[in-house]
Amino acid sequence: MVFGRQGMVWSGVVVGVPVPDGLGAAVEVTVTVGCGKSDVQPASRAATETTATTLAPALFGVRSRPVGLTVSTPCPSQSAAFPRQGAMPRGRTTATMGFVKRTIDLNSDLGESFGAWRMGDDEAMLELVSSANIACGFHAGDASVMLSSCTTAARNGVAVGAHVSYRDLAGFGRRAMDVPSSELYADVLYQLAALDGIARVAGTRVAYVKPHGALYNRIVSDEEQADAVARAVADFDLALPLLGLAGSSIARRARDRGLSFVHEAFVDRGYLADGSLVPRGWPGDLLTDVDAIAARAVGLVIDGRVATADGTVIDVAVDSLCVHGDTPGAVGMARAVRSALTAAGIRIEAFAP
Repeated sequence: MVFGRQGMVWSGVVVGVPVPDGLGAAVEVTVTVGCGKSDVQPASRAATETTATTLAPALFGVRSRPVGLTVSTPCPSQSAAFPRQGAMPRGRTTATMGFVKRTIDLNSDLGESFGAWRMGDDEAMLELVSSANIACGFHAGDASVMLSSCTTAARNGVAVGAHVSYRDLAGFGRRAMDVPSSELYADVLYQLAALDGIARVAGTRVAYVKPHGALYNRIVSDEEQADAVARAVADFDLALPLLGLAGSSIARRARDRGLSFVHEAFVDRGYLADGSLVPRGWPGDLLTDVDAIAARAVGLVIDGRVATADGTVIDVAVDSLCVHGDTPGAVGMARAVRSALTAAGIRIEAFAP
């Protein structure tokens, strides 16, 4: 172990930790810190064990790598504790290895064409993502589009999610609406049943649920609307996970109803300092720089952090990354994100296969 001291904090590096390819290592290291000269007998030293847990850097394809950690010394002062320049924490170090699988789901909102009107390139996107949020006819999509989308998803091994929405075809489901909870409950059930029936004929099934647009944003903070959605999903199939923002009303209500909740982060949308999305139409609502988006995707997975529209950096829980299918250049963006994640040793894998 190599240590260096700044103030009363020691920063150390455990070297040569073996890590299998494709895994990040959560390493618990126990350090016995001795607070005396090297010639002082162990029995007379103020020895204290300090345990620290650190996540190894995301360096892949190597047999071993350094793992950094920081521990606070129990020694009261530099003069009393370390009279000899260069004194360091002494004694044993142990590393209890727990491996963290480095995978992430990549999802996209698809199946949003309607009749003769075309939205996005679903064929190309379904070759790049691991999960597809398929419109259920309320904000976009029709029976033929739903069947085509589910068939292509099944052929490519992509998980199908029900992208439920307010009933708002004209506004693409992005207009704020006041819908009674009883009506919203029924609307969600209707959409789930419709897509699941078509998905089964196409050789797949609805594997999870993700609300869309105005409904997605509303249930971040509206407990009543969130509960209507969660209740509908739970009554339809308690095994279906809900996909949405961490720390939201829908996250709480989903868990209250016995549902699994999967945390989603957006590679192409702006964030506010409270962790919610920048409303569409506001400055910074949509990101378009492909290189920056790809780098952001890797940072979200590895660091769990994202820069907001005002420059604040916040923590973000993430199990799935979304690339919107209707964003200009969506295919190139999804391809760049996938390539960047793969290059960082992160495997793309559906959370609900």
